[in-house]
Amino acid sequence: MVPPGGYGWWYLDALSDDGQHGLTIIAFVGSVFSPYYARARAKAPDGAADPMAHCAINVALYGPGIDAWVFSEYGASEVERRPELLQVGSSAIGWEGDCLVVRFDERTAVFGQRVAGTVRLYPSAFPNRPEPLDAHGRHTWFPAAPHAHVVAELTAPQLTLRGTGYHDANFGEEPLEAGFHDWSWSRAALPDRTVVLYDAHRCDGSTLQLGRVFHADGHVEPLAASQTMTLGRTRWWIARSTRTDGAPAKVVRTLEDTPFYARTQVATAVGEVPVRAVHESLSLSRFCSPLVQTMLPFRIRRVS
Repeated sequence: MVPPGGYGWWYLDALSDDGQHGLTIIAFVGSVFSPYYARARAKAPDGAADPMAHCAINVALYGPGIDAWVFSEYGASEVERRPELLQVGSSAIGWEGDCLVVRFDERTAVFGQRVAGTVRLYPSAFPNRPEPLDAHGRHTWFPAAPHAHVVAELTAPQLTLRGTGYHDANFGEEPLEAGFHDWSWSRAALPDRTVVLYDAHRCDGSTLQLGRVFHADGHVEPLAASQTMTLGRTRWWIARSTRTDGAPAKVVRTLEDTPFYARTQVATAVGEVPVRAVHESLSLSRFCSPLVQTMLPFRIRRVS
């Protein structure tokens, strides 16, 4: 259960084997980036707003001829939760045996462009190792299927994508901005393992530096990547950095550039093996600014 005022999200991303296309899907209960949920928490006693009244599906497609982005938020009457399935509006994410299946049929907020398809993620293993992200255990990361293969069949726009995939989940007992000022995250896939880095500045003044190697056989080990590499700021002046074991890192493409969040494709190396990483930078102080809160409704389609 997601507590009042809290959040849960289920995240999936994929990069095509040829490096040309990518997709990201996030399903939210208690949408952390919703201005409507933020207002509801501000009005509720002790911030205890109902997260089920603010569920959402975010789908982002990247690549030649298919760039598309949707964020649809639904009320509780449009949501169904079962142990194996989360249905939000006309989209759903759930397990069918050992395969994670996402079916989505959404429209963009401004022009109503249809974005629809089915994505299947086939994990190599299930590490089942929840990781606390703060000292009090209020925010938790679950790397459910960090090393995986994805097959995506999109009908709108038309595209078949096959490549490396990743799936995790995050849960919080309080708003994300109550625990963190900012964070960065990245994952890089190799044939036999996936490398994940998590870095954050917490609101209590402490920092998070977490690195994990998830092997295809389910074995997990810590990762020591001690050298910080700056990646340059985005057009919205969001700072980007990552950590490596000494290998260079450079931006291949800025996939998403917003006033408080950036998603980037990064070229680096693990050991001496070249890899392409999915990288995210998040500024929660920017997210909380009145200007950004005023802008957000123009990007979100509130259905009910």
